[in-house]
Amino acid sequence: MINKIEIENLNAWFGQNHVVRDVTMPIADRSVTAVIGPSGCGKSTLIRCLNRMHEVVPGARVEGSVLLDGEDVYGRDVDPVSIRAKVGMVFQRPNPFPTASIFDNVVAGLRLNGTRMRRSDLSEIVERGLRQAALWEEVKDSLGKPGVSLSGGQQQRLCIARALAIEPEVLLMDEPCSALDPIATTKIEELVHQLKNRYAIVIVTHNMQQAARVSDRTAFLYLGELIEFGDTETLFTNPSKRETDDYITGRFG
Repeated sequence: MINKIEIENLNAWFGQNHVVRDVTMPIADRSVTAVIGPSGCGKSTLIRCLNRMHEVVPGARVEGSVLLDGEDVYGRDVDPVSIRAKVGMVFQRPNPFPTASIFDNVVAGLRLNGTRMRRSDLSEIVERGLRQAALWEEVKDSLGKPGVSLSGGQQQRLCIARALAIEPEVLLMDEPCSALDPIATTKIEELVHQLKNRYAIVIVTHNMQQAARVSDRTAFLYLGELIEFGDTETLFTNPSKRETDDYITGRFG
């Protein structure tokens, strides 16, 4: 596998709270990497460091490096906005803009970045994004309706379409199914399988069965430290660390 991202000696803090501790691991291109671990172990903070969202929190700081195609995203001359365009993010709860239509939700990222385009070009982007998010057939006749009028699962796929509209290279997903019902969760998981043919995907999940279903590689974090990282099937069936085995078998966490 070709690595899209190389995380090297990454540390992250909230004030004096050291939440990610010296993590080094690769993120493969056109592949799904799952990040698992108990609540509060630093999973979400880790992936927010990958597109420089962690630093927007007052008192937060990062040390170490995150190399995207060999370039350190924390380099002195690197624009954080350009990194967030390359490394898209889907959050735990669907968050469509409440006053915006389905159409306007999809193109919101482009407009926030100051991109000016003809309506016909925007329409093409909206259709492409909604098709990639497996939502087009469900909403193609109601693009003017509010995004919040959709079901929870549809709203999450709308947010995925919004992230894809800016044509990222990496897609981060922070527990994208935790607020969804089983049917919507299945659709999101099927979508992840499709999208990995085009993107490097990192998914944070508290659901170990989900990690086993959707990911190629898995990282197990505990108390901010990377305990084990490797092929998903191997990690779940024959972990090399006792802590990993204890977590997977439910002895703690």
